[in-house]
Amino acid sequence: MAAVLPAQAEDAVCYNCPPQWADWASMLEAIDDKLGIKLPHDNKNSGQTMSQLLAEKEAPVADVAYYGVTTGIKAGNEGIVTAYKPTGFDEIPAGLKDPEGKWFAVHYGTLGFFVNVDALAGAPVPQCFADLKKPEYRGMVGYLDPSSAFVGYAGAVAANLAFGGDLENFDPAITYFKDLAKNDPIVPKQTSYARVVSGEIPILFDYDFNAYRGKYEEDGNFEFVLPCEGSVRVPYVMSLVKGAPHEETGKKVLDFILSDEGQAIWTNAYLQPSRPVELPAAVAEKFLPASDYARAVAVDYAHMERAQAGFGERYLNEVK
Repeated sequence: MAAVLPAQAEDAVCYNCPPQWADWASMLEAIDDKLGIKLPHDNKNSGQTMSQLLAEKEAPVADVAYYGVTTGIKAGNEGIVTAYKPTGFDEIPAGLKDPEGKWFAVHYGTLGFFVNVDALAGAPVPQCFADLKKPEYRGMVGYLDPSSAFVGYAGAVAANLAFGGDLENFDPAITYFKDLAKNDPIVPKQTSYARVVSGEIPILFDYDFNAYRGKYEEDGNFEFVLPCEGSVRVPYVMSLVKGAPHEETGKKVLDFILSDEGQAIWTNAYLQPSRPVELPAAVAEKFLPASDYARAVAVDYAHMERAQAGFGERYLNEVK
């Protein structure tokens, strides 16, 4: 894990803004260019970010944090973030923000399969969650640890719904991951985009924006598959850290990220913005058809947050 560089007086520290994920690289560059603010960061996942914020509660290091929506809800409940409503906050749909501003969505992703077609050794591109249990995908399937990384948990929720479960009943997901375990999956704890591009992980449970980035910006043959059984659409959120050492600078960063200009940067990275900013036509035409996206549903994210710890415990005890 990369160390967080000490911030200068005019800078702010972000926990979990990794340049290789969701094209944070372009956002960090824009924040530097437009605001003159450098944003030291590290490559924590959502769970690690939460743990670090809790550990530093009495002497915060970070100013802003980025994580999956369930972790954002938890951070708000734990009192480690403070209410702030950036410019544009009112345009974020209800349910995708804390009413007081303790967390708010900055963009959406839809969970599916990020596939390196050339690394499949002649096997067909899988179209369904069920396909991944087949022998021809042995050792080819990856998913982030669902007991720690938010995208891993989102994948578990999607698979659970696909096989008839709900946020009260994760038995189908546990059964599914047990079945996958027989196929020698790869289970990293952190963002693994480069490992898919290299072919080390031929099939990864991941968001559409990463797969489209691979498809359109990397050398190779990459696809995004929205599973035939359906999937989930989930937002990523940000917060202002309570007691942030550079609070005013952190607020400027959050204002920019929710501005028209900031939201447009996410669309260039194949993300759906949290505010109703229309996707540029050149981006929209690169997405799967709307008929495919109709299979991806929103869920009760607060309920999803309440179920997360219990599922993580079951995963560790019954699968891992």
